[in-house]
This record gives sequence, C-alpha cells and structure tokens, in this order.
Amino acid sequence: MTRIRAARVGEQLKKELSQLLQQELKDPRIGFVTITSVEMSRDLEHAKVFVSVMGDEEQKKKTLEGLEKAKGFLRSEAGRRLGIRRTPEIVFKLDHSIEHGQRISKLLEEVKRSEPDE
Repeated sequence: MTRIRAARVGEQLKKELSQLLQQELKDPRIGFVTITSVEMSRDLEHAKVFVSVMGDEEQKKKTLEGLEKAKGFLRSEAGRRLGIRRTPEIVFKLDHSIEHGQRISKLLEEVKRSEPDE
C-alpha cells in the first residue's frame, strides 16, 4: 500500500470515528474528546487514533477507558460505513500537543510581561 492511500483511509477513518463519537456513543465516562489525527500502518491493519480530552487527568483516564470499552463497536461501525473489508485494529493515544501549545503561549506571555518597556 502506498502512503497516500494510508493517509486517505486515515482521514476517512478520522471523519467516521468523529461522527460516531458525537452521535452514537452515550458512555458517561467519555467527556469532551476530539480526534486530532489518525496514523495508519502501510498495510492498513493498524490505526493509531490520537485524541485530545478536555479535563483533568482523572477525566482523561475515564475517557480512555470508555473509548477502549467502545472500541469494538467503533471499529465495526466505522468499517461498515467506510465499506472496507478489513477494518484496522484501533489504538487510542492521548495527544498532548494542545496542552503543550497552551503552556508555550503562557510562558511567552510571562516573558513578554517581564520585559522592560522600551
């Protein structure tokens, strides 16, 4: 498989999973979650689904537990919607990039405030 095909399938999977999370899952453990990216293996057998979760560490832990519990449903339903024969195995990973970006912005603001006015 080419990287282009893997990237295209990853984007389609991201779209379907996002819709399923918003419309179909009713698990109270799953908080405000956003799928930030999907990395597909070249053979389309595995998908790393990176998620950003709003809340503290406990909320993030509970959300990941809920996603793990719903993995079978999400996988089968996404495969059905995409019309692919073999739906990839899904692994959910926390994406910390938004938190890192916010931290960097906060540090830059602090540096800016501490500089003397010219």
